[in-house]
Amino acid sequence: MNPLDKILGTIIAGLVIAIIIVLSVNFQPANVGATQSLSTWLHVAAGVTWIGLLYYFNFVQAPSIGEANADTEGPGPAAITKYVAPRALLWFRWAALVTWLSGAIILYVNGDAGMDGIKNAFELGMRASTMQNYHLIIGLGAWMGTIMLFNVWVLIWPNQRKVLGIVEATAEEKARGARIAFLASRTNTMLSIPMLMCMVGAGHSGFFM
Repeated sequence: MNPLDKILGTIIAGLVIAIIIVLSVNFQPANVGATQSLSTWLHVAAGVTWIGLLYYFNFVQAPSIGEANADTEGPGPAAITKYVAPRALLWFRWAALVTWLSGAIILYVNGDAGMDGIKNAFELGMRASTMQNYHLIIGLGAWMGTIMLFNVWVLIWPNQRKVLGIVEATAEEKARGARIAFLASRTNTMLSIPMLMCMVGAGHSGFFM
């Protein structure tokens, strides 16, 4: 059976290839442990899934639903809202959580005394013994990522449940929920741009002007 026929088989095949590469190359910087390496890989993989779905919602699904609603002779957006959106939101919200948690683990491992790594980042390095651009840049990215995670779980998902009919809601509650979820999603799209810049910049010696 072809593993590419199913998404689980595709993911497992990708993991096997990744493991083969790691075992074949067998290269690891001396200051990077297994926990940090695994957390970094998970952070990137989950982050790609999270931001990819965020862009899908804003660049593809939202305008498509708008066009479907305006097309009186078309099939309408029911297929998207009934079958696509709930599954996309499932991957979306859990990828957001895994991204944040794996990022926190990376900060923890990077800290000489565990929690110092997280504290220095969220304090933007201002109270660290030695101020470093890394703490400032990664801290800004961490704060934006935290705001985005809040938006996903507190604003987007609960209101989308109303919009999609997963929970009972009046027409007024659905309209209000749709607006809140829309603005929270657009806020995350806006923040994703400087957030990604900070995440990349922190690992590549800052910004170059």
